Amino acid sequence: MAFLQTNKNLISTGMKEFNVLLKQQVFNDPPVSEEAMVTVVDDWMNFYINYYRRQVTGEQEEQDRALQQLQQELNTLANTFLAKYRAFLKSHEHLNHPLPSF
Repeated sequence: MAFLQTNKNLISTGMKEFNVLLKQQVFNDPPVSEEAMVTVVDDWMNFYINYYRRQVTGEQEEQDRALQQLQQELNTLANTFLAKYRAFLKSHEHLNHPLPSF
């Protein structure tokens, strides 16, 4: 069963807006913990899902499927962002703990 065009457009818009939000993030010093960043990103995802929940159209089943699809897409974007953040933390850790010189 295909999504209604309106819901396809909402999913696409939500993904684009969420991606812009993620790309705007600047990793500062001192960095927040990985756990804190995961919490922040989860909160952002919940905000987007709740925002678009009021805008999806169609029967309840269609709305649920559209929101589930949006959740999956946002999750994919969030996981990519969090992987980059983990790499940043790892590189930052090496800067703060230089290897001992012999």
